[in-house]
Amino acid sequence: MGLPLIGERAPEFTAKTTHGVINFPKDYEGKWVVLFSHPADFTPVCTTEFVAFQKRYDEFKKLNAELIGLSIDQVFSHIKWVQWIKEVLGVEIKFPVIADDRGQIAELFGMIHPGKGTNTVRAVFIIDPNGVLRASLYYPQELGRNMDEILRMIKGLQVNDQYKVALPANWPNNELIGDEVIIPPASDCETAAKRLQEYKGFDWWFVHKKL
Repeated sequence: MGLPLIGERAPEFTAKTTHGVINFPKDYEGKWVVLFSHPADFTPVCTTEFVAFQKRYDEFKKLNAELIGLSIDQVFSHIKWVQWIKEVLGVEIKFPVIADDRGQIAELFGMIHPGKGTNTVRAVFIIDPNGVLRASLYYPQELGRNMDEILRMIKGLQVNDQYKVALPANWPNNELIGDEVIIPPASDCETAAKRLQEYKGFDWWFVHKKL
């Protein structure tokens, strides 16, 4: 069981989902993807997560991002669960859920923790429009995810791609520089000497600007 690394192409697979068969990443070329696993259908924390993802689905779509859920359950279980969520909680799950009943996809992505039986952990993989893994998160089964942080990560990665800058802690609400971004460090003495003349900053290696 491997673990895909940031900067590598995401593993390819074909899977049965609640929206039919998908070929990944081919079917999602040109889009960002949030591929996330949950331990099991019909469990309380997972239910809250699915509702939270769906409540923000339009925000993900605005970022050209698609959601794909996954667990080691059969598609019949997924179908019944999302029906229950709609009927009882009034929330329609509009993104596909992969039925990885043999655990093959979970193994490709390292989603199964040895100490947790055959259930998938709460893993999140952010994959860019070129099929490259850009970020991954792992949560214990007992702790639900923060979907706003996942949205923030996609926004930050898109800013990095477009402007070639770095993002500070808690961006866009950083305690030192607010919503500004960090200029990459100078790589030679001449550039370093000019940095504080060209940008605001605390030193030549820590300068920042507004987008």
